[in-house]
Amino acid sequence: MNYRHAYHAGNIGDVLKHVVLARLIAYLQRKDKAFRILDTHAGIGLYDLNSQEMQKTGEWQLGIGKVLEADIPPQIAELLAPWLTAVRALNDGDALKVYPGSPMVARQLMRKQDRLTLTELHPADFKTLAERFAGDHQVKTIHLDGWLAMGSFLPPKEKRGLVLIDPAFEVTDEFSRMTDAVVKAYRKWPGGTYALWYPMKDVRAIRRMHGDFDEAGLRDVLSLDLNVGKSGPDTRMLGSGMTLINAPFTLAEEMRLVLPWLCDVLHQGPGTSWNVTQLIGE
Repeated sequence: MNYRHAYHAGNIGDVLKHVVLARLIAYLQRKDKAFRILDTHAGIGLYDLNSQEMQKTGEWQLGIGKVLEADIPPQIAELLAPWLTAVRALNDGDALKVYPGSPMVARQLMRKQDRLTLTELHPADFKTLAERFAGDHQVKTIHLDGWLAMGSFLPPKEKRGLVLIDPAFEVTDEFSRMTDAVVKAYRKWPGGTYALWYPMKDVRAIRRMHGDFDEAGLRDVLSLDLNVGKSGPDTRMLGSGMTLINAPFTLAEEMRLVLPWLCDVLHQGPGTSWNVTQLIGE
């Protein structure tokens, strides 16, 4: 699977990823103390929905497009507000022309004391990313493999923050790379929050990763799934998941409200499901 951001921005996977990212940031901002976000596979940060890549797939129409067209109940609207505020701030309200990737979602929500480190290995994407944030003293862009970044920049000097990990899954051993990098990072910074995103196409690899986390002694591991249909190794992506380490205590209950609603709004066929499971306790 090739999950380069430019082809999939705003799709069902981004909906889950960015809802969770925005909730994590909102929680971190309950304290005045500064925090840092490390986005290991940053992409270009902002995506033109009229670009050739986006026109080729049109996946955003079945993701963020459906959310904005829906009648959002007040309780759900409150939980989605940080994410949707970031999206609307870059557009003319709900009339979408661009969709923010994780770097821009984070940047829209950050306070003046917060910091953002973005690493991207793809040369052309990094050039675009660096130009986009040039002169922004709160954002640092680095041309580097995301897995190396986790070894180089953790723990952050702020001692608070989160690591967002959403690789392109272009290679068959991506889950192994992610597992190794997270275990090593956790040993250096056991108090950080880690948010791992992945497509729900290789369930055995996901379970193996979770088992490896347990064997390595990681604590407080939460699993989220959102499936809008039944997907498998040979189908298009109809579901994605996230594993969170040291998630806020509020997140599981928030997702038990949001994910069923997203299932109804985003469904594309039989096999819709959602899941919130505490895999490993504190």
